[in-house]
Amino acid sequence: MTHRILFVCLGNICRSPTAEAVTRAKALARGIELVLDSAGTGDWHVGKPPYGPMQEAARAKGYDLSMLRARHVARSDFTEFDLIVVMDDDNAADLAAFGPPDRVKVFTDFARDLKATYVPDPYFTRDFNGALALIEACADGLLDTVASGAHQDWYSSLDT
Repeated sequence: MTHRILFVCLGNICRSPTAEAVTRAKALARGIELVLDSAGTGDWHVGKPPYGPMQEAARAKGYDLSMLRARHVARSDFTEFDLIVVMDDDNAADLAAFGPPDRVKVFTDFARDLKATYVPDPYFTRDFNGALALIEACADGLLDTVASGAHQDWYSSLDT
């Protein structure tokens, strides 16, 4: 079964497109088939590429974000995707108006042995490398979960 996962952050120009690209690259390397996308809870960057400094940090680690374009979350995302992964609790709260919270998980919940409870927004913190490192750890944990079959309790629609 191919899992469909949407990554969500505030503007869809830093964290969520990076999570999409990193997870795609890591899934490909592991032979895990996924359908991935990213979106923002805000609509002010729709159609724009990921933020330049985020692209530079990702490119330095071998990830290409250049083809991605920001989009706004839609209600249909709650039927199109099996899982919606947010970067922080504010993103989760913003999604409450779009669909059921059982589809939403915080990305850091997948990171093993990390004390982080959210992925800080590098647009504001300016720590693009730190955000990237945390995203890589979260992506590894997410893919470990998918590969092990432990995702079965996310919610029942993953099996449909």
